[in-house]
Amino acid sequence: MQIRKLNSLRGLAALIVFITHFSDITGWLGGKLGGAAGQYGVMLFFLLSGFLMSHLYFDRGFNLQNIQGYILARMARILPLYLLVVCASYLLSINGTEGLYAINSADALISHLLFLSGESVLWTISPEVQFYLLFVGFWALAAKRAGYIYVLVVAVLIALFFANFPRWVSEFYGVPYNLFQVLRSLPYFFVGMLFGMHYKHIKVPDYLQKHGFVLVLVLIPLMFPAFSPIASDAKTRMWLSYEVLLVMSAVFFCVVFLVPNNNILLANKFGDYVGQISFSLYLLHMPIIAKVNLYELAIELKLVVSVALSLLVASLCYRYFEMPAARLIRNWANTKPESGPVKQPDTAS
Repeated sequence: MQIRKLNSLRGLAALIVFITHFSDITGWLGGKLGGAAGQYGVMLFFLLSGFLMSHLYFDRGFNLQNIQGYILARMARILPLYLLVVCASYLLSINGTEGLYAINSADALISHLLFLSGESVLWTISPEVQFYLLFVGFWALAAKRAGYIYVLVVAVLIALFFANFPRWVSEFYGVPYNLFQVLRSLPYFFVGMLFGMHYKHIKVPDYLQKHGFVLVLVLIPLMFPAFSPIASDAKTRMWLSYEVLLVMSAVFFCVVFLVPNNNILLANKFGDYVGQISFSLYLLHMPIIAKVNLYELAIELKLVVSVALSLLVASLCYRYFEMPAARLIRNWANTKPESGPVKQPDTAS
């Protein structure tokens, strides 16, 4: 069963990233909507990813066929567009063209292909893929020793806190890696995963399910550095602040558990549409904004053009590349005798 409001939440996460990058690149509203505030949208993506993984797979048997289906679904969802963008960025960069992202050496290309680091918005794919690998271990525990999941999550959170999130950023034979980005992302995957474990089993009382809880989303812009009333360093450390983790987790919990599934603000066709194309929108919006910004236009017109072009390009990319590529991968796997049928997740992350 599809949790429709998660489509809108994913779309909102992509739009948060879009708006903050537009503000940074063009100086819109004095850059007040920028300043790395797009990280809050990424946090929503990671919470969603952890939630959907446990929600979709923990109830399935931990066996070879299901693991193959899981890996296939993740590959079909993430790899085609990511590899296309990375390879195109590399080819453009070594030819001196600023078309996508700056991947201007073979070592940088290898780092991206091995999910060790990422340029610009591409950095988020490395933690995503590495969490997919970690998730297989959690899935194995969920099958027989689910209680250890809580122990491991708490232990990792405590260890990261006292270690102050180790800055493991360096090179290996010239190939750059950035494990710090993975470590700082893990708490969000873990919290989402814990929520997903219990979504099917928790019965929220009817009197607690109120449409008004959707207003909790206002807490996100209140954490933007330019608007935050917080006096501590939480608004600048972001990923390294468990206060931010608490607030973002509370926002996510309220939307998922307390807002009714038929809430008009979260369950609507526009939310479905933006959520559906959110991955293409996320990976492709920055080059589009940068190109539009080169033209002598009123900044409000730049915003309209950037939004329209980004949605159009993302829609075309989703329809004519993402979906066909994912279908091709699934069909290829299903022609192999040892592969069982693969069910596409209700709401892919």
